[in-house]
Amino acid sequence: MLRRLSPIQPDSFEFTPANLEWARAQTTKYPEGRQQSAIIPVLWRAQEQEGWLSRPAIEYCADLLGMPYIRALEVATFYFMFQLHPVGSVAHIQICGTTTCMICGAEDLIRVCREKISPHAHTLSADGKFSWEEVECLGACSNAPMAQIGKDYYEDLTVEKLSALIDALGAGKVPVPGPQNGRFSSEAKGGPTALTDLAPPAKPNNASVTLALDLGDTVKRIDGTEVPILTPWVKNGGAGEEAAASTPAEKPSEPQQDQASDDKAASPAQAEPAAEQAAPGRRPAGLDQAREGGPDDLKEISGVGPVLEKLLHSLGFYHFDQVAKWDDAEIAWVDENLEGFKGRVTRDDWVGQARKIIENREGKSS
Repeated sequence: MLRRLSPIQPDSFEFTPANLEWARAQTTKYPEGRQQSAIIPVLWRAQEQEGWLSRPAIEYCADLLGMPYIRALEVATFYFMFQLHPVGSVAHIQICGTTTCMICGAEDLIRVCREKISPHAHTLSADGKFSWEEVECLGACSNAPMAQIGKDYYEDLTVEKLSALIDALGAGKVPVPGPQNGRFSSEAKGGPTALTDLAPPAKPNNASVTLALDLGDTVKRIDGTEVPILTPWVKNGGAGEEAAASTPAEKPSEPQQDQASDDKAASPAQAEPAAEQAAPGRRPAGLDQAREGGPDDLKEISGVGPVLEKLLHSLGFYHFDQVAKWDDAEIAWVDENLEGFKGRVTRDDWVGQARKIIENREGKSS
């Protein structure tokens, strides 16, 4: 199926402080230089915050991981888990339309969506609460026809049952996911025909449905003010779940500031946090602010996006000639102090790139 970006796009996107912390923490799962492997969870977090994936959000995630925009776009447009158009404020309904579901009545379910939500896929309902689309196989063939709503499967659907689900969600309820015809899981519709001597299930719902009910977030999105406590690598360099669990999930962690931060005379170039003092190498000379004429567009350096450019400015680096002069000790210091992007200077040869940019400019002006 053809997947295109929405023609309507916001001007910008930026992670909340808590979500930015979470996203940067994901990169620590991978070896140095392999941070781009985190693109799927980072894109998912952006979608959880925004509700869908806009072009600015995709490009922001690409900059965060130091990868070309097209690489991030390839991932976002490949997987149906990523929504490229605005979605309903309550739920986005994905109807499986592949062979088994189609044979069992998926077309009738699509008709319900056309009538109750919108005549066209990827279009919001009149009240803005719902949107829908047809997707490829979701892997629940034994329980066809089915739909994914939010994070969970609603299986063994009929026209009446899907219509009732939409009405319930619109009324603020969260219907129990899983089979909608009384089946426990994916056993035969007439009842189990094998292993019939086993004890009955200990719980009324199968494991997937039970987990969904326990979590209670079937259609809820992450609102950007929380960092899941089961993310042990977020704090203290992977100090374990105990350290992460001690951080309240409700409040985003604020960046640590020097006690003298109220002193407006202090500049990024003058600040010497304890962590930076202990870093390897030697800190390059920085500037309090960009020179007359404004800062250079450091994004001309391959691998530097808006996020990294902002980080460099905070360290007092605004111009290509500053970068071009870094020696090995200074490169080591900057590499260590690029929080969330450690090693980028060496990996992408920023110094060599900056020198070439300066040479090209001088050649054009002569």
